[in-house]
Amino acid sequence: MIDPQTLLLASLIIFLGAITQSLIGFGLAVVASPLLYIVDPQLVPAPVIFMGFAISLLTLMRERGHLEFNGLQYALLGRIPGGFLGAALLLFAPQPILGLAIAAIVLIAVLLSVLKLSAPVNRLTLFIAGIVSGIFGNIAAIGGPPMAILLSGKDAGQFRAALSAFFIFSSLIAFTILAMVGLVEMKHIWLSFMLLPSVCAGFLVAGRLVGRVDKQKTRNATLLLCTVSALVLIGKSVMNL
Repeated sequence: MIDPQTLLLASLIIFLGAITQSLIGFGLAVVASPLLYIVDPQLVPAPVIFMGFAISLLTLMRERGHLEFNGLQYALLGRIPGGFLGAALLLFAPQPILGLAIAAIVLIAVLLSVLKLSAPVNRLTLFIAGIVSGIFGNIAAIGGPPMAILLSGKDAGQFRAALSAFFIFSSLIAFTILAMVGLVEMKHIWLSFMLLPSVCAGFLVAGRLVGRVDKQKTRNATLLLCTVSALVLIGKSVMNL
């Protein structure tokens, strides 16, 4: 199903993504999806969604005292139509086009992070962010940036807790939709369980790094890595057209 070298490389990518998300609140999928798609396309999106669920659950357990769930239900409602739109693209788009779509989503995520945009938080904006998150999430497992923009006004603990709660439920929605349209197979489940130890290791390492590393420098390095990996994926996808 997957050779040992590919599994080792995928595990390292997930490990780095888990550290990133544990430190800054999101980023596992933004870091991992383009790199994993280059390594082996079957690793995106289902296994990455599963990894996102796992790291979000671990993070919420740590940050549960900061959780405020007010309004997130509207974003989760938006994940449903957005998720079906994303799944439809997965069903009908050829692999090179999907590669370009994933790369574009990563670059959009990087741009939004750099611009540090803000938006009012209300039912409508949460629902719209949920739709966009659903489309991005079911194509590339990258559903964080739209919600990160809306929740950016919260302090670090509240930000991580709110995003983690959203990711837990939205991952379940995404996984259910992908399963309904036949895009989740037993191989994806096995791949997810084989990569799960890397998530746990990344979370534990990040727990020791909190307070010892400059989060802004970590964020900048993450954005640079994402940009480079997206550009590499664009090159590979264009060559395969």
